[in-house]
Amino acid sequence: MSKQYKGVLCVLAAAFFFAIMNASVRASGDLPAIQKAFFRNIVALACAYIALKRAGTPVRWKKENFWLLFTRAAAGTIGVICNFYAVDHLVLSDATMLNKMSPFFAILFSFILLKENLKLYQIIALIGSFIGSLFIIKPTFANMDLGPSIIGLIGGVGAGIAYTMVRKLGMKGENGEKGPLIVLFFSGFSCLVTLPYLLFSYHPMELQQLLFLLLAGVAGAGGQFAITAAYTYAPAREISVYDYTQVIFSALLGFFLFHQLPDRYSILGYILICGMGIYMFFMTRRDVKHSQNA
Repeated sequence: MSKQYKGVLCVLAAAFFFAIMNASVRASGDLPAIQKAFFRNIVALACAYIALKRAGTPVRWKKENFWLLFTRAAAGTIGVICNFYAVDHLVLSDATMLNKMSPFFAILFSFILLKENLKLYQIIALIGSFIGSLFIIKPTFANMDLGPSIIGLIGGVGAGIAYTMVRKLGMKGENGEKGPLIVLFFSGFSCLVTLPYLLFSYHPMELQQLLFLLLAGVAGAGGQFAITAAYTYAPAREISVYDYTQVIFSALLGFFLFHQLPDRYSILGYILICGMGIYMFFMTRRDVKHSQNA
């Protein structure tokens, strides 16, 4: 089996795990998104700690990387809470698609924060994906889901900032941080931030709700490890497009578990956003080939 094929399989596995995570969050019922985020991240924290210990990596970070880790953790925490809120209040595939705006926001914030040049096709993809998000959000006062849709989009913004910080850490090479440590810092930060809410506004849970949230944590951790493995097998330009299969998995889970069907405007939004992702995928590959032949 080629490395690229292994990478594709890992991306598909990650997409499936993340779809299971969102479905489990939805199935856990009427609980605050902050409480759900705590239980999801406490599992990720344990998994990241075990991974570091098994690798013999010390649990400490470089002082010069603290603010990058902090920004990644803060933005990621906002992203998770907003995503979970959207998952609870929207059609599952709609919430997933709004969160999948994060790669486009990562491009935008890489331009703003990292001073990376924007190419014409990236600008086209940003505009096209934003138009696609409007078809999902349907920004009219008659739309009862307008608030949750905007919150879901904010979740995509948070994830985009978080990915930008991870990229910045990766650009530092040996002066950066290992993946499990970044996950550990983010998960620990998220648990600390959400813990006071649990202490003062804890909503009692039935055993079934707790099990669903633990399943969400396990699936989320599985997705993190699968996506990390994928990019060790093959570069993002060759396999990232397959990440959009999460929308298909979410749509199927939403239909079979919650009897949800997206409307025609949302489906048009999916096509636009996925189309922009595929367009970016091929344009990036073209640029890489040109630079290799130069």
